[in-house]
Amino acid sequence: MTEPSTTNHQPATLFFKHESAYVDEGAEIGAGTKIWHFSHIMKGAEIGERCVFGQNVNIDGGVVVGTNVKVQNNVSIYTGTVIEDDVFLGPSCVLTNVTNPRSQVNRHSLYEKTLIRRGATIGANATIVCGVTLGRYCFVAAGSVVTKDLPDYALVMGNPARQKGWMSRHGHLLKNPDAAGVMICPESGFRYRLADGALRCLDLDEESPLPPELSMGTQSYDALKR
Repeated sequence: MTEPSTTNHQPATLFFKHESAYVDEGAEIGAGTKIWHFSHIMKGAEIGERCVFGQNVNIDGGVVVGTNVKVQNNVSIYTGTVIEDDVFLGPSCVLTNVTNPRSQVNRHSLYEKTLIRRGATIGANATIVCGVTLGRYCFVAAGSVVTKDLPDYALVMGNPARQKGWMSRHGHLLKNPDAAGVMICPESGFRYRLADGALRCLDLDEESPLPPELSMGTQSYDALKR
């Protein structure tokens, strides 16, 4: 194990960097973040606290990553991407930053913004076409291709990705609304209701952290589905 590292600009900020990883001078990395084998954090990247970057992850300059973000193996995050807190990026998912790339045409000044909002999940091998906003706690199924903005809590799948339902903050399909339109997460017990086309949690603000007692999973997805 490599000893905790520091950046030149943040001498008091400790993070873990595997000996095979590279962190360029000028990258800003928060305390408690872990950067694993063969990953590269480039100059100008801004990364928050308690993030985890798996094997073979590349973070370009200009990328902004929030706190407690989990990035699995073989993911590249390109300039123009902003990732809020508590986001999960699955293995080998793909992000882009130019809609119409050509090798002969330099569009470095035209990189498009992709915003991944708090708590979103992107499944393994999914592709996010640039210039979109992924809503808070949305859930992109494995292998999907997202070409447009997604609302908060939306469950999408397919190519192109289409909405198939709503997912709770704990990652469970919400269904069987009662007479008042309320759906209940089977794991947390939180209530959700759709109003004016937007789904909202009735028990916890979307920007609030989970209570500690609800931040540790205790049952599998299949068990709760039954």
